[in-house]
Amino acid sequence: MSFSDFFKSKKAEPRAQKNEAPSHWVKCPNCNALMYYKEVFSQSQVCPKCNHHLRISAQERIELLCDTGSFEEYDKDLRPVDPLEFVDKKSYKQRIQEGEQKSGRPSSTIAGEAFIDGISIQLVVFDFSFMGGSLGSVEGEKIVRAINRAIQKHQALVICSTSGGARMQESTYSLMQMAKTSAALNKLSAAKLPFISVLSDPTFGGVSASFAFLGDVIIAEPGAIIGFAGPRVIKQTIGADLPQGFQTAEFLLEHGLIDMVVERKNLKKTLADLIRYLTKHHEVQPILY
Repeated sequence: MSFSDFFKSKKAEPRAQKNEAPSHWVKCPNCNALMYYKEVFSQSQVCPKCNHHLRISAQERIELLCDTGSFEEYDKDLRPVDPLEFVDKKSYKQRIQEGEQKSGRPSSTIAGEAFIDGISIQLVVFDFSFMGGSLGSVEGEKIVRAINRAIQKHQALVICSTSGGARMQESTYSLMQMAKTSAALNKLSAAKLPFISVLSDPTFGGVSASFAFLGDVIIAEPGAIIGFAGPRVIKQTIGADLPQGFQTAEFLLEHGLIDMVVERKNLKKTLADLIRYLTKHHEVQPILY
């Protein structure tokens, strides 16, 4: 075999596509620092250089807040329907399928019962990867069922929001969830049970205009962008420049719209302390199988 034939016999290995190639480095969107992914992961997806809180998945949020192995999911088989047969650039059914493929779930919320530092609670977590964490009829129903369980079991309710707002593909059906969840929260208040709302980046639209801002205590993560409409829309509407830091968690805290800004590493302890104080809860250790 000649030298040239030797190289011809060697087939080139196919290159990994950009979206398939493994990346061990994470670039901070705030300070542009390049960090080893294990370093970021060990700090709950917080930049060690500038303390920027990167977005995390709903499952990561559950693992961060709940005692190990204590989360029990409810209503996971509830699925959205398409009563309006809505079509924009894609059909609503197609968008649901894409959202399910991306998130592994049929809706943008995960609801269930869990223990936080030994205290039993009802927990609802939004997943931004499913249609931008939008609020639809299924999401509203899951929240109401979680509220009813909290009343029945005399537990606190925690909702972790990250959402673009009400889901336009369901039109009035999604808008009605704002009233539906708010009315249910009024029953929770009448039962003298606490609702703690945790806002992460981003929280907008119909979610921020309803249950997300009805918490007995409203907590936000550092740097989270929170509001109703986006800054570009507001600027065009009022015809004036917006103040620096507008719609950040720190800006909202300074102007009295939220109660606390809590770093992710301290969030679990803060929630446990608040629930104990608000309910005078006696600790019950979870039974894990």
